[in-house]
Amino acid sequence: MKDILNIAIIAHVDHGKTTLVDKIMHYCQLFRDNQNPGELILDNNDLERERGITIVSKNVSVQYKDTKINIIDTPGHADFGGEVERVLNMADGVLLLVDAFEGPMPQTRFVLQKAIQMGLKPCVVVNKVDKPNCDPEGVHEAVFDLMFDLGAEEWQLDFPTVYGSAKENWMGEDWRNPGDSIAPLLDMVLEHIPRYEAAEGNTQMLITSLDYSSYTGRIAIGRLQRGTLREGMDVLLIKRDGKRIKSRIKELHTFEGLGRNRVQELQTGDIGAILGLEGFEIGDTIADAENPEALPSIAIDEPTMSMLFTINDSPFFGKEGKFVTSRHLAERLERELEKNLALRVENAGSAEQFMVFGRGVMHLSVLIETMRREGYELQIGQPQVIIKEIDGQQHEPVEELTIDLPEHVSGKAVEMVALRKGEMTKMEARGDRMLCEFLIPSRGIIGLRNQLLTATAGEAIMAHRFLEYQPLKGEIPQRLSGSIVSMETGKAIAYSLDKLQDRGRFFVEPMEEIYEGQVIGENTRPDDMVVNVTKTKKLTNVRAAGSDDKARLAPAIKFSLEEALEYIQKDEYVEVTPKSLRLRKILLKETDRKRGKPM
Repeated sequence: MKDILNIAIIAHVDHGKTTLVDKIMHYCQLFRDNQNPGELILDNNDLERERGITIVSKNVSVQYKDTKINIIDTPGHADFGGEVERVLNMADGVLLLVDAFEGPMPQTRFVLQKAIQMGLKPCVVVNKVDKPNCDPEGVHEAVFDLMFDLGAEEWQLDFPTVYGSAKENWMGEDWRNPGDSIAPLLDMVLEHIPRYEAAEGNTQMLITSLDYSSYTGRIAIGRLQRGTLREGMDVLLIKRDGKRIKSRIKELHTFEGLGRNRVQELQTGDIGAILGLEGFEIGDTIADAENPEALPSIAIDEPTMSMLFTINDSPFFGKEGKFVTSRHLAERLERELEKNLALRVENAGSAEQFMVFGRGVMHLSVLIETMRREGYELQIGQPQVIIKEIDGQQHEPVEELTIDLPEHVSGKAVEMVALRKGEMTKMEARGDRMLCEFLIPSRGIIGLRNQLLTATAGEAIMAHRFLEYQPLKGEIPQRLSGSIVSMETGKAIAYSLDKLQDRGRFFVEPMEEIYEGQVIGENTRPDDMVVNVTKTKKLTNVRAAGSDDKARLAPAIKFSLEEALEYIQKDEYVEVTPKSLRLRKILLKETDRKRGKPM
């Protein structure tokens, strides 16, 4: 029997979790000297690398002073809270990472709350103390106040702290004296994180995560709470609804370094991967075959936002994607439900449309982006928040919003949030920047990031987390400008775009293929305008001054997926294919749109 510790690393987005895991792996010599694994080793899929955030939690194990430490790297973004809630079930304690300049942020609060409710021991790491103007001691106080607010017990409030910089590769008790390694952090973990003590009783293991291999099928991952698990052993799978299925374990693996190691028997308290089980879901219990006892299943917060997913029926469908039918779409969403706990899918009235519910625009856009890279074509409707009826009154989700921005533009931001029914709760100066906190309906956040970045020349940093449901706040002003819609199918011609430039801004380049009903620009006025940009110049043999001017075009605006989803209006879709993003009207023909318009 060897000593085993399971720790989860939790923090707000960008406070340095994955970087810290890199340094721990290097310090514990997981790699040969001539090996260069690069940076952010655990952010191993393309989307995580491009966005610079962790989306899926991952396990890695290191050996330190005869103790095996299983480290779980978690996402910091509140939209992926389902991931965090799930993996904290496997941990004995948490490392709470806080930026020495920013201090506790909305998502710090969100993930810490989950850890404290589960009764985990927190250890605090104040990271990035090499930043100018940082205040590590003030941050330490703020973390204590936050834990007190969240109702932490005395033994949780008595938390150890180390200071340092993961990027500079040192940690220590005193932030003024930089050290030369991160050993103090690992020593703190060994000293303060409690060892797992298994209760007496039959085998129990909660499935908290899934993996998939094309050779062996689905793999169940979880921590063995009590009892034993051996290869070839008969077990009983207890489903969430109480149904019981007999099963047999084919193979057992534990995590070693970045990979897995096959073992004959799993030790209690260790995290293992089990092959050979059929029909399991996250939240099911693997129990003893003779006297099975179920563990409480994982409770996950409700989704707060929905989007309509439908098949691509635009004139350009099937040109770029492999999977375009409703059957493909339904199967893909079913597969996603197996491992994405915070997601829900319902049929939306017809066989081709699905309502997909999630935690926020980011949560759903990551799913859409993954699907388009796999070769799917689909169309997405405008994001809608989920309205609930409580005691006969309509309630909507309200979020806590934090905006960090330069002082001279703070007035503009406050005004924008107030327009969207937000109330300011706090404002404090940090150097030449302001930190403003608001309570704002989730509806008000859709499309706010774009406007904020424009108003602050890209300097605003925005973070938000779901707080609670509150009575409906009334109307929120939508986008003020209308759309420029194409009248014809064909190629956009520079001559026509040039002549229409004073009418608005365009989203398409010259010679780009467009179709009737596609949204090709933003009108300067509130109503939609239908134009023909496929018209070429009439050629005559009469020359005139001024008719031969060169077309001078402003560059086309290109949206990212999230920006496009936040930009569209109720009567528009985002068409997503492996190579393109297009905005379009739901009804492509102008006559149909006029018929459907209320008088």
